[in-house]
Amino acid sequence: MAFYSVNRRFVAGLALAGFMLAAAGCQSSDNGILNFGFSKKDPTAPLPPQDPKVLASQLRAYCPKVTLRDGTAFFNTYAKGAAAKPKKKKADAAAETDAAAAGAAAQTGPDGQPVDPNRDPAKIVYQASITDVTRDCTHENGQLTMKIAVAGKVVPGPQFTPGTITMPIRVAVQHGTDVLYSQLHQYQVQVTDPSAATQFVFSDANVVVPEPAATDYQAYAGYDENTPATADKSKGKRKKRAAAAATN
Repeated sequence: MAFYSVNRRFVAGLALAGFMLAAAGCQSSDNGILNFGFSKKDPTAPLPPQDPKVLASQLRAYCPKVTLRDGTAFFNTYAKGAAAKPKKKKADAAAETDAAAAGAAAQTGPDGQPVDPNRDPAKIVYQASITDVTRDCTHENGQLTMKIAVAGKVVPGPQFTPGTITMPIRVAVQHGTDVLYSQLHQYQVQVTDPSAATQFVFSDANVVVPEPAATDYQAYAGYDENTPATADKSKGKRKKRAAAAATN
């Protein structure tokens, strides 16, 4: 009988403890954190608002990555002009044919492909290349100011002579197809050792564009050989004046 009485008390204690836990669970405000299946979330309850400061801080920390377009990482300079050709003497047809064949062979590279006389490797003055790019950004007064830097080296070629070389380096920032900034720099480097590469670092600290509304700006840096040279209009005017004076 004693065992039966103790057992009944034990079962009653368990039931009372379970009831108290269930009541505590119903009265708690854990919002489902301690949900053991006794309650369901309210589907109409609004989601907690997102903190807009996270997005703003990410945007203010945004600094567009600088990339190199295809074909803009290298720049070669070739010697201009050629030695004066001696006047040809009269020769028979066979000799002229042999001379033409020899000239064609001279314009063929080691791989058998024709060589552009304006791109002859034997006439390279120097080869320049960009090896690394970096940037730094500042957000202020509704503007994004960037400092874009490139590092590279200059390797002397067969036609090199010590002196100052000029490299056309363009820095640009775009938003989709809109060009926000574009500047061509004629950067000069002093090269004196024809037997070793010369390192250089170029930077443009004046890249200023409107503050971006999203992380979708594209920044570029590289060589630009396609910019047409500015014609010297004064020379043309002098020639015209000389021609007019000669006719008078």
